[in-house]
Amino acid sequence: MTTIPTVPADADRTIYNRAFWVAYAANVMLVMGNALTFRFAEFVQFLGGTESVTGEIVRVGLLGSLVVRLVLGQAIDGLGVRRVWTASTLCFVAGCALFIWSDRLGPLIYIARILFTAGMSSMFACSIYHIQNQVPPYRRTEVIGSLGSSGFVGMVAGTQLGDLLFYAVADRTRLFAILFCCTVALGIGYFVLVERLTRGERRRTPVLSPAIHRLAFRYWPGPVVLVALTMGASFTVTTAFLTRYATAHGIRGIGAFFAGYAVSAFVFRWVSRTWSTAIGRHRVILLGLLGHTAGFLLLITVKSDWGFVLPSLCNGFGHALLFPCVISLGAGAFPPQYRGTGTTVILAFVDLGTMVSAPLLGRIIETDGFTRMYLAAAAFTSSILIVYGALTLRVRDLDGTPHPSDEPDGASAHEDDGDVVPMGDRVPGCAPEPVTCHRV
Repeated sequence: MTTIPTVPADADRTIYNRAFWVAYAANVMLVMGNALTFRFAEFVQFLGGTESVTGEIVRVGLLGSLVVRLVLGQAIDGLGVRRVWTASTLCFVAGCALFIWSDRLGPLIYIARILFTAGMSSMFACSIYHIQNQVPPYRRTEVIGSLGSSGFVGMVAGTQLGDLLFYAVADRTRLFAILFCCTVALGIGYFVLVERLTRGERRRTPVLSPAIHRLAFRYWPGPVVLVALTMGASFTVTTAFLTRYATAHGIRGIGAFFAGYAVSAFVFRWVSRTWSTAIGRHRVILLGLLGHTAGFLLLITVKSDWGFVLPSLCNGFGHALLFPCVISLGAGAFPPQYRGTGTTVILAFVDLGTMVSAPLLGRIIETDGFTRMYLAAAAFTSSILIVYGALTLRVRDLDGTPHPSDEPDGASAHEDDGDVVPMGDRVPGCAPEPVTCHRV
């Protein structure tokens, strides 16, 4: 049976209801658990590895995540978000638990990283899919951005807790055991909230979804995938190698960076939540890329905890603007019944950006140092800014304009029972046509 997302009939009804705040709390827990693992490079070094080894482990984990994404969208569209969401959470918890038992660089840590990354990325995809299907089309970007603000709360809490543990626990074996036990506990708490959030949703018979590559080619999101790649590379800089930069320069921790990052992102996420309808998502994306470029360049100058403040504000600004617009544009290119696939496709490009950049940036650090790495990240981001700006210069963006199948002609004939038109004729190469479906 497949879970059918429902949207209140009254389009003006608040989107900030009980379900939203349960999802908000769950996302805080997930990001807090993820933020604790920002010290993963330190863990790899403790086990005898280098920056290149860290990059390779991260790359393998993301490769596993990309493989899962090949079927994740079909699974969400076919089985329902509840089943996939809970299974992904169990995968995340299992990966964190395996980190506790990893005492050397071997197959176990790679398996743990695959489970951790695949589980976490699937949890994010399910969360985004679920929340955007609870609201009318013109409020999708807003609700994605609003839910995403919870991540900044989790980021502050997780990085501060990580710094506290590193300061208070001298025994590294005990330290990392406590750190990963905390991530396991947060994962279990997340599981409980997801069970509560998705309980009682209406279901129907599973609908076969076409292969992801057929849907991706038919509903290709366009140049926004370049921005998704850039987001992945930016995550590599801040979540994988920033901790090693702090250690190499005698800086106490990375809590100051992520505190500023989270505060900036939280504030600008709420301030900018209607910018997508005021100036268009493409222009908002250009501002976000500019923020990341400035942030990477400013990181070159950091020599103390407080030096992280200004670059963190710039990178937080960039993240706040980019994420909701990229997800909204990417997933919104797909009709409602395939939006699970659309969400996983655009998030897969974020993972791809991280997977490709992690080993490359790690090698740059080892051969040329951190300054060259930051310059490379800034150069790549600014290049995408120029290319994306040129490609979307004359493109009209109407955030909230429904996909043709969001408000199909003749929908009233089926809107009571939520029937879906058989998709035998819906194959690549055929002109898109309105599809009668349950409204989202």
